Amino acid sequence: MKKMTGKNTLMLFLTAFIWGTAFVAQSVGMDYIGPFTFTCVRSLIGGIFLIPCICFLDKWRAKNDGAERQKKADRKEEKKNVILGGICCGLALCVASNLQQIGIQYTTVGKAGFITALYIVLVPIFGIFLKKKAGVRIWISVAISVAGLYLLCITDKLVLAKGDILVLLCAVVFTIHILVIDYFSPKADSVRIACTQFFITGVLSAIPMFLFETPRLSDIFAAAVPVLYAGVLSSGVAYTLQIVGQKYTDPTTATLIMSLESVFAAVSGCLFLNEVLLPKEILGCILVFVAVILAQVPLPVKSKEKRTVAE
Repeated sequence: MKKMTGKNTLMLFLTAFIWGTAFVAQSVGMDYIGPFTFTCVRSLIGGIFLIPCICFLDKWRAKNDGAERQKKADRKEEKKNVILGGICCGLALCVASNLQQIGIQYTTVGKAGFITALYIVLVPIFGIFLKKKAGVRIWISVAISVAGLYLLCITDKLVLAKGDILVLLCAVVFTIHILVIDYFSPKADSVRIACTQFFITGVLSAIPMFLFETPRLSDIFAAAVPVLYAGVLSSGVAYTLQIVGQKYTDPTTATLIMSLESVFAAVSGCLFLNEVLLPKEILGCILVFVAVILAQVPLPVKSKEKRTVAE
């Protein structure tokens, strides 16, 4: 069992804090540039920032794990998986990030944070198509999250708002993104895959950026603070903190801590953007958060011990 330290816990809390508050940066960035421009620039910055992070993590792993030299054939196979995994993850991340970025224009930061967090519930559901079983706990989580989504998103006219639909679709695509990562991460270095996926996302987002928007350097510089926060801190620093922090932390505990991302998103939205959630929406947030937590906490398993009687 992994021995958890205070340093690891702090790293994961910082990860959740950065990812949660990044929703504010994404929202503020829309005052200066379009969603595709924001995604393009932040992704390219994230990819560039991860290059020195890869060097740091290589040295850190060599120091802690005593890294062994790979065979030439193994290095070639890993390189292939990094490229293929980066392209597949980049495609999914590009769609998810742009859906989220566009959706944030039409909904609040707090609601976007909680709706996005639903990927944690959706992952085991999608796993059914990969012949993975979803237990009773998961289906209870789904029922609670649907009730939470209803309270959080459905208006008095029983209509789902445009922004909420886009962010919900973003959560679905993020689910696919996680399953793709789950497939490739055992085959290659996850940070190298992340670096590649950011560059792929940036390049792909540049296409609709030039087609549907008019990017100007003056506007990008005006949005420098939110773009750098999302690119450097959210994509670069937080991802590195997650990798290092999870090294000696139980996966369930790590995911529970990082689930606070949605809470930080709601709090930061209230503090920095003066967003106000209605009592009905607050109850919806609570239900979604409960569903997310329930989807991750393993149920206690009763082990039957055979008693042998010596005669």
